[in-house]
Formats: sequence, C-alpha cells, structure tokens
Amino acid sequence: MTKGSLVNYIWEIKKKSFRWLENNRGFIVVLIVLPLSFFFGLFFRLQKWFLRLLYSAPKKHDERVSQIQTKVILWGKQPRNERKLMCTSRPNWQSLSTTFFRKDLCHKISIPLYDILELNEKAMSVKVEPFVTVGQITDYLVKRGYTLAVCLEVAEATLGGLAMGVGMTTYSQNVGLYQETVVSYDVILGDGSLVTATRSNEYSDLYYTLPWSHGTLGFLVCLELQIIKIKPHIKLEYIPIEGKSKYCELIRHISGANDKTFKTPDYLEATVFSKEKAVIMVGNFADVPQGEKHKINRVSAFYKPWFFKHVETFLEKGRDYEYIPLEDYLLRHNRSIFWVVETMIPFGNNILFRWIFGWLLPPQIAFLKFTTTPGIRAMTFTKQVFQDIVLPMNKLEKQIDKAEELFNIYPILIYPCRIYDHGPHRGQLRPPRRDQMVVKSNYGMFNDIGIYGVPQKVKDKQRFDAVKAMREMEKIIKMEPFTRFTRDVGGYPFLYADTFMTRKEFEEMFDLEAYEKVRTKYKANGAFPHLFDKTKPEINVFQIGEEYADPF
Repeated sequence: MTKGSLVNYIWEIKKKSFRWLENNRGFIVVLIVLPLSFFFGLFFRLQKWFLRLLYSAPKKHDERVSQIQTKVILWGKQPRNERKLMCTSRPNWQSLSTTFFRKDLCHKISIPLYDILELNEKAMSVKVEPFVTVGQITDYLVKRGYTLAVCLEVAEATLGGLAMGVGMTTYSQNVGLYQETVVSYDVILGDGSLVTATRSNEYSDLYYTLPWSHGTLGFLVCLELQIIKIKPHIKLEYIPIEGKSKYCELIRHISGANDKTFKTPDYLEATVFSKEKAVIMVGNFADVPQGEKHKINRVSAFYKPWFFKHVETFLEKGRDYEYIPLEDYLLRHNRSIFWVVETMIPFGNNILFRWIFGWLLPPQIAFLKFTTTPGIRAMTFTKQVFQDIVLPMNKLEKQIDKAEELFNIYPILIYPCRIYDHGPHRGQLRPPRRDQMVVKSNYGMFNDIGIYGVPQKVKDKQRFDAVKAMREMEKIIKMEPFTRFTRDVGGYPFLYADTFMTRKEFEEMFDLEAYEKVRTKYKANGAFPHLFDKTKPEINVFQIGEEYADPF
C-alpha cells in the first residue's frame, strides 16, 4: 500500500467514524455522555465544596491576595530569558471558551479565590472573588431580594471570567454590557503590585481596558458589581410577530432604540424561529395577583419543556403572559444551553425523556471540554457554530439576512444592549458611530445575535466551509467574493468563541491603542500573553476548515 493510499484509507475510516457518531449522537449522549457528565459534575461540585471549605474565608481574602502577589514577584526574579508568560492555573476545560489556550507553555499561577466577600445594600453593590459563579451569586442574591444588573443565563460561568471577557443579558437594554455594571476591579499587575481600578481614579485607563482583555493585563483578585432590587416573579409577555421588518422594528421600539424617553421593560429579548417569524419577550418584575396563581410557570424545572420550545408554542397560541419565579427566569436557558443540547439530543424535549432523564441536564460544559480530543475539536469546529456577535440594532434586518445566508441556523437569539460612548480610545470597543447613536443620548442601541447549532448545509450533507462563512460574518475579508459585515457595520464578535482573523484584521476590528499603552504602563508586556494570542484558536483553522469542509 502506497503512502498516498494509506492516507486516503485512514481518512475514509475517520469519515465513517465521524458519520456514525453524528448519526447516533443522541443515543451516545444519553447512554454515555449524560451519566458520565452527571458523575463528573458531582465530583466537581464536591471538589468545589472542598475548596470552599478549605479556602473559603472572606476575612482571609487579603492574606490570599498577598500570597498571589508573592508568587508573581518570585516569577519576576527569574532571569528574563527564562521567564514564561503568566496565566492562571485554572484548567482550560473549566472555562466556557470554545478554544483551548496553550497554558502548558505558560507559568501558571494558582488563584484560589471563590468567595462572596460583601453585600453593600446602601451602595447597591456586591464584592466577589473572581471564581464565584453565576449560579452561586444568583442563589445568594435572590434570597436577599437582589440580583446582578447583568446576570448571564449559564450557571457555570464565573464572574471574573465575564469581567475579563464580556457578558450581556436581557437587562442590557437598560444598563449596557456587563462591564458597565462593574464598580471596581482589584488587579495584581505584572510586577506584583496590587491596584484598584475605578472609572474615576488614577487607574481609570486600566478600568476601561480590562473588559475584553481576557486576563492579559493582570490577575483579577476582586470585583465589585452593581446589583438591582427585585420582586419574586417576572411577568413575561410573549409577543409572536410575523414579518421580519415588523419584529425588527418592534424590538427597536421596545428597547428604546428609537426614543430614549420610552420606558423600557426590565427584561427584553427575542427568539427568531425563521426569517419571518419571531417571538419577542417582555418581562417586568411583578407580584402575582391572588387570582392569577395558576399562571405561575417554573420554566427551569427538569420536567418542563425546554424554554425555547415553550416560547415557540406562542407562534400558534398567540400573545399571552405568565409569571416566572425570578431564579427560574434568570437560568431559563440553562437546561438546554439555549438550544445547543438539541444538536446533541434531538429527542431531548420529548416528554418521556424529560421525565426520565431531564434531571441529568444540562451536560456539564466542563465535562464536554474535558473529554474533547483534537479530532472531536476539529469536527465540532467545522460542523457546528457557536457565535455571539455584538452588532448595531439599526442593521438588525441585515443581520438576520446575513446569518441565514451564511449558516441558515434557527432559532437565533436577539438581546438588545446599550453600547456607551466613553470617548475615543477608552477600551477595546470603538465609540458607536453617529448613525448608531440613540438621539440625545450617550449610547447606541446594539444587540447580541446568538447563532448556535448545526448549519443547514451540514444537515443536508453538503459542503460547508466554516472558515469562509465566519470570515465573511466577521466582515474582515477584503478579497472578492467575500463581503465584510461585522467590522463594516461596526460590530464585535465575543472572543470566547473561535475567531478567524489575522493579527492585522484583529487590530482593524478592535481599538487596541489604549490597550497597548496600558500593557506597557502596567508591566503586562513580557508578563502576560497578548490579547490576540490569548484568544486566537489553538488549531490551524484554515487547514482544518478546508480538510473537513466536505460532507461525511
């Protein structure tokens, strides 16, 4: 057998294996992945409980931070040519990023900070250590009558990870991105010094560049976040709309994009089920009237329909409302990880499955990453899409068209969000353009478009070039026949997901002027990886994209 024929034979075996896995993924997930994920999650929860038992002591926060400073200072005493760039020792599989940064090439520093430190009801803020999770803080605050102003729907996400990356939610049309709700950051710099960065103190330049920096400017050791008062329930109104222009215009209107004086609801989102059909959800804090107790719906209960499937029923039922306990609402997409679990378990929303196996959901994201081999990574990267992109809401119709043209994946998530104009070079996001600004305000109304799932071409066994599609969506391409979209309209991809840009293209999309100055000023150069290097895929996306573009 020649070398060429051997390579072809191995490739055919790989394709047949992947095809078998793809065709039988639902049963494999139920019989193998979910049980293993459950025990993995149980072990992980016990481990976190043990770590909190061992390390949890808010009064020892300063002592633990001092120990981290000592580790950084000791690193700095190594000969310059022997120093590796620093990163946290937290394993890649514990993060929500789809990429696997090469931490094995770095000097890893342990950051054992898992505590909620202080609730300040007068200042309406809470201080936390960076590895406090969304689930942990939600449980803590809701019992006390509060929630974070921006609270992600995925319980496993860490508050520090969101602060160094980006986050938004259905309250963001009122307050903006997660970073706008940060009161202060406590950060250990590359020389071991500890500073507190706020909007107005001497470290304000650091304050504005820490978001979207992904741990490349220092080690975050404490975070103070804005909270809001709540009521026990959300009155959620479901508004089904037929006609793309109609639902796009209505969500612009309700979000206040057309008029800043319009009283926006507490929570607002839309799920687009086809180009012409969507359901807009309008939520407000509420007490349940005595005569409407029957309209309470605990949407996150394991036996309930997945939330997006429940929402879809209103396309037929028509406009209606119900009352959802706040914690259920905040974690409404957690069980099905929006609609990602449907790609893994196509029959997962079946009533029998929910009652028998629903308690096993969601599969632990950490477990899925922990068990991801290079082959699985290559296959999922080219056959599935996981993208959140921030785009101006005045281009919403074009977003829907472009997403269908490139991916043809439904549902699509729409979260309205303010992007504030903090002035030029005040972080990695550029100020909104004049045509994107809400009249007589200091912000533009943008939105997150969430595209998750398997492209229709992959389902139809047609050739799908993931790299070409995402590069076109990122709109960085200058060569025909590509069109530029995300950058041309003034948007940004979330960097937790795979990006497909060269360094030059990355610098064109993001404003790195302040970031580069801060890296020099606060001793990050030579101490921490650069943002581009930290967030780029660890695989050769162009080679793998071409290799796996053909259907199996």
